[in-house]
Amino acid sequence: MPELTKSKKSIIFNVLFLLICGGIFLFLWNAPPETTAKLPDDQDHAPFFKMEKKEAEKNCEQCHNPEGVAPLPEDHPPKYRCLFCHKRQ
Repeated sequence: MPELTKSKKSIIFNVLFLLICGGIFLFLWNAPPETTAKLPDDQDHAPFFKMEKKEAEKNCEQCHNPEGVAPLPEDHPPKYRCLFCHKRQ
């Protein structure tokens, strides 16, 4: 079996790298659009835009609880990282 020269190995690795990058690009290109609602830009949520994320998230459950103004659905993911999904506008 003939041995590959250094330049042929380099070409093979470059082509392999480009194929992998192309595959990742196509995977990300076909990702579904973001559907999660953003943090509302209203008077109720205005104070949370100035806080750091983790500090602001401590206050979410004051209104977003079963007895609150805007309860979360039963199938809602973990409630302690609100601003991980609900981005600020």
